[in-house]
Amino acid sequence: MEAEGLPGALELAAGGGGAGLSPEKRAALGASLALLKRDYRFEAVWFWGCVHGVRGTYYIAQGLGADRAAPRSRLYSLDCVEWSLLTPVAKEVGEQAERLKGRFQGDPSFQYEYAEVSAEDAERLLEDGVEPVIKEEDRLIATIDQIDRAVGIVPRGAFVKTPLGSVRENRNFEGLSLTEAKKLSSYFHFTEPSNLKNKTLLEKANWDPSTDFLDSLEHDIPPGSWTVQPEKGGAVVVLRSLLWPGLTFYHVPMTKQYGYIYFGTGEKNLDLPFML
Repeated sequence: MEAEGLPGALELAAGGGGAGLSPEKRAALGASLALLKRDYRFEAVWFWGCVHGVRGTYYIAQGLGADRAAPRSRLYSLDCVEWSLLTPVAKEVGEQAERLKGRFQGDPSFQYEYAEVSAEDAERLLEDGVEPVIKEEDRLIATIDQIDRAVGIVPRGAFVKTPLGSVRENRNFEGLSLTEAKKLSSYFHFTEPSNLKNKTLLEKANWDPSTDFLDSLEHDIPPGSWTVQPEKGGAVVVLRSLLWPGLTFYHVPMTKQYGYIYFGTGEKNLDLPFML
């Protein structure tokens, strides 16, 4: 969610509970995120949320450029004041990090052994001068990326795709109606689409290529992995992910106010298909 409107957004997303952030932490975030935007020259800064570890909590922010679909800069803090840049990990490391299970420790330098790696692969890594271990910092960036790809969402029409391929905020977007806001088909995954090419011509008949260029939530697997709830007498619609517990999205109908935030342990609910 946008850092500039963080206090109000937290109230909407957390039902008035502030999403578990103390007033001190919210005040520190308000000041430090503004400095992040200035120092790194970001077009916008989003507060992504928190990953709770055993001994500490990671507070995550994302820096965006003019093209909102371009890779984002991700930063973490342990105190909401000092921020460190997370560097993208190699594909192999990311795949190994996604297989790790259990709670985060809250220590960026903590090391995990590779999961599901054969003795031959471990020997090859050692010969290449690479130890078969993963730092928690690498696991953190892999988990953030995995959550963004799976459940990072935006309302339909909030972004437009230009003829040159870049994605910009839609200045004409005035929000969804309450009726539309209660439908899963009104929300899109804000990541590279994978299901559009499978749509029939009939399904694409009423689509606008400038706004309907992302995958909608209505065909997410497993079905039923989202809950949609109007709250505050219909003044706000809240979506919660059951696949990644802790991910909450909010939208105020007929306004430009929307966003998502994550407050969880960084663990995927692998049992969800058996719970539905």
